[in-house]
Amino acid sequence: MAGTGVREAVRRTAGHAWFHHLTRVGLVGRGAIYLLIGLLAGRIGLGRGHGEADQKGALTAVAGTPGGTAALWLIVAGFAGLALWQFAEARYGRPVRDGHRAHNRLMSFARGLLYTMGFAASLAFAAGHGGGSSDQQSRTFTARAMAEPGGRWVVLAVGAGFLVVGAITIVKAVRREFLEELKTAGMRIRTRLTATVLGTTGNCARGLVLGGVGGFLVHAALTFDPGKARGLDGTLREFARTPAGPWLLLAVAAGLALFGAYSFFEARWRKVEATT
Repeated sequence: MAGTGVREAVRRTAGHAWFHHLTRVGLVGRGAIYLLIGLLAGRIGLGRGHGEADQKGALTAVAGTPGGTAALWLIVAGFAGLALWQFAEARYGRPVRDGHRAHNRLMSFARGLLYTMGFAASLAFAAGHGGGSSDQQSRTFTARAMAEPGGRWVVLAVGAGFLVVGAITIVKAVRREFLEELKTAGMRIRTRLTATVLGTTGNCARGLVLGGVGGFLVHAALTFDPGKARGLDGTLREFARTPAGPWLLLAVAAGLALFGAYSFFEARWRKVEATT
């Protein structure tokens, strides 16, 4: 009986209007973070930036604006809402075609974990415990995990998870499946076209970066070298070391900024109600 009561309480919370408002705040916060990361990465690609192109760098930029402290705490609350929303969809299904299928629920759970990481990082920063860069955090996690029995396989599994999520994100972007999650029936033609361009380009860039982070974790696990691990900032900088040079970094940076802009569209048009 107690378990049933808890499940019903969670179900009601997932369907509450205020919960939906919180998730939209989270999408706006996510958009601001990605937009700033794209701008920071772009400055690095142009040789004009020396900061960190990751969540910490973006939060630092937010904190330096008027009303930055309040904005930081809104981002914290928003990421909490995004994480709970994705876990609710993993539990009850998603409001899209085949939303109850296991692979859709698993993707919601994976996104919930990513948003939980974003929530923890933003909470620590807002509380004055920003910690190191994403590269330092990734290497610290890898080193600590590898120091434990079987930890190498944990790092390998996490890296493989990032690779899978990145690949699925790109495939869904190319197929424009993200449009199924938007209230496209209420959009004007120009609005839908803009959302399609931003969503396709932005999600491809985001998937590429997630896959890059996963690739470096896999490499670190296979070589048993925590120093090979990279966070978001390090992964972006590696794009500039490819034969394409800084042009690839600039292209990816632009894509991340476009994903930030898409997030604002998503905040307005997203179907946030979990299937109950």
